[in-house]
Amino acid sequence: MDIQLSDRVKSIKPSPTLAVAAKAAELQKNGHDIVSLGAGEPDFPTPEFAKEAAKQAIDANFTHYTQVDGIPELKEAIINKLSRDNNLIYKPEQILVSCGAKHSIYNAMQALLNPGDEVIIPAPFWVSYPDMAMLAGAKPVFVTADIQQRFKITPDQLAAAITDKTRMVILNSPSNPSGVAYTKAELTALGEVLLQHPQIVILSDDIYEHTFWADFPFSNILNACPALYDRTLIINGVSKAYAMTGWRIGYTAGPTSVIKAMYKIQGQSTTNPCSISQKAATAALSGDQSFIKDMNIAFKARHDYMVKALTALPGIECIEADGAFYVLFKITGLIKRLNLANVTNDTELAEYLINTIGLALVPGSAFGAPGYLRASIAASPQQLEEAIKRLKTLVEKIN
Repeated sequence: MDIQLSDRVKSIKPSPTLAVAAKAAELQKNGHDIVSLGAGEPDFPTPEFAKEAAKQAIDANFTHYTQVDGIPELKEAIINKLSRDNNLIYKPEQILVSCGAKHSIYNAMQALLNPGDEVIIPAPFWVSYPDMAMLAGAKPVFVTADIQQRFKITPDQLAAAITDKTRMVILNSPSNPSGVAYTKAELTALGEVLLQHPQIVILSDDIYEHTFWADFPFSNILNACPALYDRTLIINGVSKAYAMTGWRIGYTAGPTSVIKAMYKIQGQSTTNPCSISQKAATAALSGDQSFIKDMNIAFKARHDYMVKALTALPGIECIEADGAFYVLFKITGLIKRLNLANVTNDTELAEYLINTIGLALVPGSAFGAPGYLRASIAASPQQLEEAIKRLKTLVEKIN
């Protein structure tokens, strides 16, 4: 008997990044030698003081329901973080803690979007944005910036994409998958466009804020355009900066009315985030922040190695990123050099690489960037060197 599935679930696709990671893991399980640069999560341990806070929470039997929107001390730590790092002022009723930044974004879309609304998503984009918008009944509208634009959209492009149906604009800086960040001046210019359209809510995904090494300071849209405060949601979490992906703590800061609406959505779905994780996140946000600097030094060194090594390979075009832990590189020239009947696009090339040289990368098409591949640099230097070695061997065979 075939059980009928909802039109809603049939309209979306599984996460391509998780699919690549799953395939790599399955091949490794079956004895294949795979270098997996698919998943994006720090390969560092969670800071000891955060783990210790979790242990203390368990020992104190802090293992029951908490407030739906997060425990008071975590909300206070988030407020202090936003003041300390971003010069932004919020009250507790403007904060909602969720089960990861992904959950925060989902809650926001469910609370704000109606069928027929449009969501402007700069491409390349994180794979989940369009599907989460569609789950809310909205239509994703893509604005594309290629490698020549350093993957950043212009004010003119943004203005041209806005219609009377536009309800939300998503900004992710530094970006997954490109690692490129907008300068404060660039965000100011985008903000000037958005100021002309009061019906639009801006979702600023700042999850890679602290994985950042550009020669200009980090800014989000509110730092650049404070006048948008009343209709901007700041999304962040502890997953990337503190190597706490599995702890699942994200948060939203924004207008009280929107936070209340998101609270209702969360109250009828997950209720509160994990109590123990909340204690660990409080410690992470409030404790010694030097851990972040140490991780960034390592990520920057890996980034520099990968960009230099990839650029040296014929048929590959790559630019420097500003942060995050990804390298997005153009491979249309490599596809032409391979000249294989079964390798005509980035998806087919990704399949070819994992099957022939045991290298797992995510096709750019998953991010709205056909003709590119994304490599995660959140892997050991040895793995990155092996990945380049395998690619180099492949290229040399072509020659």
